Amino acid sequence: MKVVLAYSGGLDTSVCIKLLQDRYGYDKIITVTVDVGLDKDDLKKAEEKAYELGVYKHYTIDAKEEFVKKYVFKAIMFNANYEGYPLSTALARPLIAEKVVDIAKREEADALAHGCTGKGNDQFRFENVFRSLYPKAKIVAPIRELNLTRKESIEIAKRYEIPIPVNYNNPYSIDENLWGRSIEGGILEDPSNEPPEEVFKWTKLTNESTEYLEVTFEDGIPVEINGKSYNPVELITTLNKIVGSHGIGRLDIVEDRILGIKSREIYEVPAAFSLLNMHKALEQLVLSRREIKFKEIIDMEWSELVYYGLWYDPLRESLEGFIEKQRKRVKGSVTAKLGKKSFEIVSRESPYSLYRKEVVSYDIKQKNISVEGMLYYHSLQSSLYKSLKNL
Repeated sequence: MKVVLAYSGGLDTSVCIKLLQDRYGYDKIITVTVDVGLDKDDLKKAEEKAYELGVYKHYTIDAKEEFVKKYVFKAIMFNANYEGYPLSTALARPLIAEKVVDIAKREEADALAHGCTGKGNDQFRFENVFRSLYPKAKIVAPIRELNLTRKESIEIAKRYEIPIPVNYNNPYSIDENLWGRSIEGGILEDPSNEPPEEVFKWTKLTNESTEYLEVTFEDGIPVEINGKSYNPVELITTLNKIVGSHGIGRLDIVEDRILGIKSREIYEVPAAFSLLNMHKALEQLVLSRREIKFKEIIDMEWSELVYYGLWYDPLRESLEGFIEKQRKRVKGSVTAKLGKKSFEIVSRESPYSLYRKEVVSYDIKQKNISVEGMLYYHSLQSSLYKSLKNL
């Protein structure tokens, strides 16, 4: 029998290879590692480890550009966050699962497998895509089905002499992609413990000087940094370095998982933090009050669909259809002032701005507050919108 496993090279998915062989009886195991911003050395090590553990085939798929264009840019347009954190891990899961399904169809596999536990969110995210795109395949989840604890997984890895990046002294579970890095486990499971500096990688303070950062947006997506154009992947990685060097983008969140469990998660999201704040500042300049109010509802609904793993729910496509026209006006530039662990929006401009100095300035007389004046201000944003060209 043939099974395709979503493979990261970490503890759980490495243990899954041996379990699929010895406990489940699969003679042909195919591993798939999807690169959505992983370290090149880690990708190579994952492939080497997979073959050392006896897999039939291994695929490494470069999906970084697709991830940014089709997922990250949408997340920016929807100011996507769940209970205060940018959707990084959740955002990448449907793409990874889709690539696993593509390989399973090509290989005519009997089953699809993942290394998710029974307590986490990722089992919902993977299986929603698996069931939607390849319903005839059996789904196998060894860690969940055998109800393995992290300690038990480590013991199995030792028994099979599987090299793993964690141990009893370094028990952290880390997930990383271009849009963010999440850390959980170990002493972090007690929310009263301060995260040790050792868990951070992207937001180590190396630049304490003041720096100005200008990002230019076209159709709601970032295209330039400080006047220089970048391709989608380079733009995100560059911002991660610039913003992260100021120690900006750390989040310590107690969030509500899909199952209702409260979980303490540490996130490093320098590019996401800066871009979401800057995009929102630009929206405040170009969208009307009612558009902004309604879009907050749209943003929340889209974000929850992603977090809950419902990428193929028709509501997501409907929400994205609503945004298509609106985002054409989210054009312009926003400048932020970066300091030592500080981020401040200091300017924004757009050809579609609904802001008018001659209306708001205290140095200019306002219209008389009569019925006529009230009617003027009541329809001001609508009339400014209609006066804009190229809409």
